[in-house]
Amino acid sequence: MCRSTKSSYVLRVLFSCISMSALSCCVHAQSFPNVGRTATPAEISAWDIDVRPDFKGLPKGAGTVSKGQQVWDDKCASCHGSFGESNEVFTPIIGGTSKEDIKKGRVESLSNNKQPQRTTLMKVPTISTLWDYINRAMPWTAPKSLTVEEVYAVTAYILFMGEILPEDFTLSDINIEDVQKLMPNRNGMTIDHGMRDVSGKPDVKSTSCMKDCSKQLQIHSSLPDIARPAHGNLQQQNRHFGAVRGADTLRPALAQAITDGSRRDLTVRTASPSATTAQADAAALAKQYGCLACHGVANKIVGPAMTDIAKRYQGQANATQQLSERVRKGSSGNWGSTPMPPQTQLSDKELNVVLQWVLAGAK
Repeated sequence: MCRSTKSSYVLRVLFSCISMSALSCCVHAQSFPNVGRTATPAEISAWDIDVRPDFKGLPKGAGTVSKGQQVWDDKCASCHGSFGESNEVFTPIIGGTSKEDIKKGRVESLSNNKQPQRTTLMKVPTISTLWDYINRAMPWTAPKSLTVEEVYAVTAYILFMGEILPEDFTLSDINIEDVQKLMPNRNGMTIDHGMRDVSGKPDVKSTSCMKDCSKQLQIHSSLPDIARPAHGNLQQQNRHFGAVRGADTLRPALAQAITDGSRRDLTVRTASPSATTAQADAAALAKQYGCLACHGVANKIVGPAMTDIAKRYQGQANATQQLSERVRKGSSGNWGSTPMPPQTQLSDKELNVVLQWVLAGAK
C-alpha cells in the first residue's frame, strides 16, 4: 500500500477523533459556565460535510460525463491539463492504470515501478475520497464553490478519462456504490498504518505516546540550493485561508535547523518593508484571491510572471481594460495553450488595484 493511502487513513482516524472530541465538548458545555456554547444543529450540519467510504454523508444528486467535461474545461484544466496530465506544479490525475487493474482492484504499476510518476487514479482506493476532496477543496481559487451536480459530473469525467466509465455515463448517489467496484486500486487500502498499535488496535487515544517520550523534539526541513527558486517564492503561493506555510525560496536557506533552543523570525511578509500601503494592499489581494498560485511575481508557474505581463503591456494606454476583460472572461492562447478560467470573485475596485500593481511590475 502506498504511503499516501496510509496517510489518508490516518487523517480519517484523526478527524474522527477530533469530531468526537468536539461533540463531547458541546455535550458538556454546561459544565464550564461562560465557556463556549452548544453548537446548533445547523452549525454542525454545515461543518459535517465529509463523505465516508460507506457513502455516509453523500448528498443525493447526479452528474453526467458531458457536464463534467464542461466544468473541467472551465474550472479544472488550467491546473490539471486538458486530459488530466497536469502541469509542472501538480501531479497527474490520469494514467498508470490498466483494464487488468480495474478487474483486480490492485494497480500493478505501484509495485513494478514502471510508471514514472504516481497518479491520483493509481493511488486513491475509494471514489468517496475523490468526491469528498473535489467537493471541499476544488477549484483551487474557489473551494466549495461547485454545486453537487458539478461534483458528481467532474468525478464522472475524471473516471471517464481514466477509461473506467463510458462516455454516456451518469454518476449518482444511486449507482456510486457500483462504480466503487471499478476503482483500479480499491483493494489497495490497508489499515496497517503508522499509528502505534495497542493490543492489536490503533492507539487513537495516544496512550503509548505518553510513555518514553523524547525530551527534545527537533523538526526541520530543507531544499537543495539548486531547487529553492525552481518555482518562485513558495511563501507567496499559499491559499488565502488556513495556516500560512512555505519558505521564502528566493532567500538563502537558514544557516541551521530550528530547534527548541533557537528561535528565528519566520514572519510571512506579503510586501517588502518599503512598500507603500497601496502596494501592500495589492499584494495581499493577489494572494487572497489565488493569483499568486498560478502567477509568480518574477517567474512563470502555471501562467506568466507578473513582471512579464508588465513588460508586454508597457506603454499601452488601454492595458488595464484589456487585462480586466481577460481576467473577468477567462482567456487562452495569449501565453501558451493553458487556459485561464474566468475570475469573477474580485470586485471591480479590487481588480483595478491588482492590475495597477501588476502593470507597475508587481513592486
